[in-house]
Amino acid sequence: MLAIKNTAENTAYIAEQDYLEGEKTAEFRHEYVDGQVYAMAGTSIRHNDIALNIAFALRAATRGTPCKVNASDVKVRAQRSKAYYYPDVIVGC
Repeated sequence: MLAIKNTAENTAYIAEQDYLEGEKTAEFRHEYVDGQVYAMAGTSIRHNDIALNIAFALRAATRGTPCKVNASDVKVRAQRSKAYYYPDVIVGC
């Protein structure tokens, strides 16, 4: 079970490996930044529509390239920091 940071007072450090293990069985997604775990909020239909429109535009723009566009539910690790995010849209080349 992950300790979720939901207040300014909650500053318990979570090891990166503990976060990754916890995400495997978590009921909902969390982002991880330098030892702090943040519960992800749900999105609205409008937010989802905007993200999908961006993803479709990026997919059209990258057609014929080795790049791949993903929308939601794809965990991304920031290479230069101990951070994991779930961006709305991501392009990997």
